[in-house]
Amino acid sequence: MNKTYSNATQTFLSCLVLLAVIVPFAFADDPRARGIMEKVDARDDGDNQTSNMEMILIDKRGNQRVRRIASFSKDKGEDRYRLMFFQRPADVKDTAFLTWDYDDPDRDDDQWLYLPALRKTKRIASSDKSGSFMGSDLNYSDMTDRNLADYDFFYKKELDVKGVKAWLIESIPVSKKVIKETGYTKSLLIVRQDNYFVIRAVHWVKDGGYLKYFDVKTLEQIDGIWVATEIQVTKKKGKKLVHKTVLKLDSVKFNQELDFEVFTVRRMEKGF
Repeated sequence: MNKTYSNATQTFLSCLVLLAVIVPFAFADDPRARGIMEKVDARDDGDNQTSNMEMILIDKRGNQRVRRIASFSKDKGEDRYRLMFFQRPADVKDTAFLTWDYDDPDRDDDQWLYLPALRKTKRIASSDKSGSFMGSDLNYSDMTDRNLADYDFFYKKELDVKGVKAWLIESIPVSKKVIKETGYTKSLLIVRQDNYFVIRAVHWVKDGGYLKYFDVKTLEQIDGIWVATEIQVTKKKGKKLVHKTVLKLDSVKFNQELDFEVFTVRRMEKGF
């Protein structure tokens, strides 16, 4: 065979193989579903927010542990800074958690956890973000907003949820890196049509064969901003409850006087 022809043939076949890999992913995304999720992402969630949070940890036998947390958040352009101080009980008092949540999809969010018993601040590595946050059913990746570029979205159907119209959207990570960081292989999201709020999410957990359900139990408008003031996060294996976390917010306020100096590791280590 002519060498030039052989090289051309090999190049052509290589391109076909490459296209076979790329094309299904390039055309996988659903424009209608992505449009809905872009409006979810653009929804006004307020700024300069302060609130108190009750975190209730419930095991499969119904035993409860209750934690109280003071929470603060502030926008910096399209980025968001969050700081949480655990106030009680005694075994978690003065533990603090700081997040710098970047809008840039090419930039990893920064997270730090301060452990007062050790007088040590731990930076949360990307490889650790699928781990449990303070023994709850949230992981570290749940504490930041999802980057839309990390997912393909698919419109499934329209639903009626307690008299409110909603959409069911499937979310698929675009890479193994995203799966590793979040711990989820796919998700189903229920989005209210009137305010673009995700009122339920079901996540398929990568390890262990678990399903994790995020349910907004109470949704309120505070200063014109929609706020989930009660969320239940339930982890199940089959039909069996493994663990549950209930989050309740109160004293939610927006447009408070918050300086960027509040959202630093040094300030976090000083305590509430």
